[in-house]
Amino acid sequence: MSIEHDYFGLIGDYWSEQVQYGDQDVEVVLDADAGLVSTVSLDAAATMVGELELVDDEVRSHFVSQLDSGSSPVSRFLRSLLEGEGDEQDAAAEAISRDSGDRDIDALRSLSLVRVDLRPDADGDGEHFAELEYGLAPEEVDARLVAVIDIGRDVVDVRFDA
Repeated sequence: MSIEHDYFGLIGDYWSEQVQYGDQDVEVVLDADAGLVSTVSLDAAATMVGELELVDDEVRSHFVSQLDSGSSPVSRFLRSLLEGEGDEQDAAAEAISRDSGDRDIDALRSLSLVRVDLRPDADGDGEHFAELEYGLAPEEVDARLVAVIDIGRDVVDVRFDA
């Protein structure tokens, strides 16, 4: 079974597109079972793609709020990239495009949004509606910082994928 949506077209199981955002291409993926997804959820997903800049700003603000805790996924992600040695650490350090004097903030501002996974069948409060995957020098460094947001764009989880 499939349904048609104004933005995504024919919805089967999987939809993918490269979206231009700022000076980068972001892979946007919609993974939905047409029998379980509503038009309202698809509309919310389409709005999220259209407002990617706002969503990205909200998520980055959440990342900044986690810097106070040395055990947060954001802090662990930054420590692993900025305090080590080797090619990945060198690439991450070179990818920091700002110099405000606060290296962690500069690194967060320099992150690239690599991928957005939309799951419009998870449309309840607190459910994993979308995952935003970030990388610092993502072509050279495998580590990712992933934020999970619900349909209301509240961050429900942040994880560090090494």
